[in-house]
Amino acid sequence: MKQPPATTGLRHVALFAENFTACEKFYADLMGMRVEWRPDADNVYLTSGNDNLALHRAPAREGNPVAAPQRLDHIGFILARIEDVDVWHDFLSAHDVPILKAPKTHRDGARSFYCADPDGNAVQLIFHPPLAG
Repeated sequence: MKQPPATTGLRHVALFAENFTACEKFYADLMGMRVEWRPDADNVYLTSGNDNLALHRAPAREGNPVAAPQRLDHIGFILARIEDVDVWHDFLSAHDVPILKAPKTHRDGARSFYCADPDGNAVQLIFHPPLAG
């Protein structure tokens, strides 16, 4: 069987959020995403314009076998300019967002840092030349 045409990229991530309201505020107020759709009080879809982040209120873990911890390593936000990495680092630090790894320039010319959202998910802000446009 022949492989289908290539996808247009990975632009949607869905996360369970235990701290639902705090996570929405982080992604909307600090990361600059806007609410695209709120179907009900337990779900919100945010966008930066060319992506989609769904936050779903996490079910209670106690006695719920499907409510296991997530196994996600991190999600990333692409930055247009290398100098934006340090600007974002300073901005999020000033808003008491936990920084997991300080800004670093990688061997391939990318530069990034990692912070944590209110649920502890690792979020990378990265200038990656092939994706920066």
